[in-house]
Order: sequence, then structure tokens, then C-alpha cells
Amino acid sequence: VEGIVGVFWWNVTVEGFANHAGTTPMNQRRDALLAAAKYIDAVNRIVTSMPGRQVGTVGKVQAFPGAFNIVPGTVTTSLGLRDLDAAKVRLIFQKIQAEVRQIEAATGTKFDFKQVNASQPAPTDARFRRVIDDAAKQLGLTTKLMPSGAGHDAQEIAQLCPVGMIFVPSRDGISHSPREFSEPADITNGANVLLLTLLKLDVMNLN
Repeated sequence: VEGIVGVFWWNVTVEGFANHAGTTPMNQRRDALLAAAKYIDAVNRIVTSMPGRQVGTVGKVQAFPGAFNIVPGTVTTSLGLRDLDAAKVRLIFQKIQAEVRQIEAATGTKFDFKQVNASQPAPTDARFRRVIDDAAKQLGLTTKLMPSGAGHDAQEIAQLCPVGMIFVPSRDGISHSPREFSEPADITNGANVLLLTLLKLDVMNLN
């Protein structure tokens, strides 16, 4: 594993004006849900417009008052950004903010972002990566260098000491799901790579 990505979350509130859906002309509405929809599209467009492996997610949306006959006056939603490079996350957030200003002007709404999580990226130790790769090759296995897109305890431990991580394949790449499954042979291979890695590290001078 190349490193554990930084995880940055915001709670987002969109304020418009709740009004009767039948008597409010389209050009006079301050529809918070319409603004939120434009925002969600903007997040996807901005994140995918840049090269790299960064991801952005809007994982929740709730409109208030939530009735057939009322233009939504408030929306609570979210923003999640992840990448190994914290500076890139800041740049993406700035681009999203710039587009949000345009959405506010076009829809007569106001956005508020409150950050609720900022887990910094944690690169793994290059020496550990080399030893893990050597151990796998010695066992006749292939490796792939990749970031961890999910948080791990090692992300915090990396603030105190060097860390390394080994992933084993999951069927169809599915993880954090009831459908997650790894073949017993792959789990055995991963355990053997870990064992050989520890044996190699034990005789190394890492000071």
C-alpha cells in the first residue's frame, strides 16, 4: 500500500425560501433542492476533471419541509474528498467553492460548509514497501502499488512511527460490503507475505 488517503468531510446546508409550489412562478423561486442538485453535479464534474486518483462523494441529501406542494426551502447535504495529496484536496475544495458562488447567484440560495473531519494523508514507509515487494516476489507472487482509499488505524500510528500495509485481493474489488469475499488462497498468500516481511525486517537496521 502506497499510503492511506486523507479523508475530509463537510456538512453542507443550502438555504433558499420555502413557498407554495402551485403559486410561486419558476423564475421567482429560491429552490434549495435545485441548488443542491447543481452542487452535486459540480462536485462530480470538478473531481473528475483533474488527473489523478482523487475521489469526491456527496453521500446524503435531505430536503425540508419535504412536501409535494412546497418548494424546498432548506437542504442538508454533505461533501467528502479523499486523496493522498492534501494540497490537491484543498485545490478541489476551492474549485467547488468557486462554483458554489455561481450557483448561489443563479438560484438565490446560500450555502454553508462546516468541516467535520480532516484526517491527513499517511504515506507508508518506502523501506517497508520495498521489503514487502521483495517478500512477495520471493514467494512467487505479483504485487500492485496502490493507495488505501479507506481510513485505517495505521493512519494515526503513522504520526508516531513508520507503517506498512498489505492488501489481499477481494472478489470484483468489493470491500466494506456483505458481498466482500477473498479467496482462502489469497488470504494465505497475504499472511505468508506478512510473515516473510517481518522476518526480513527483524534482521534489518532501520535506525
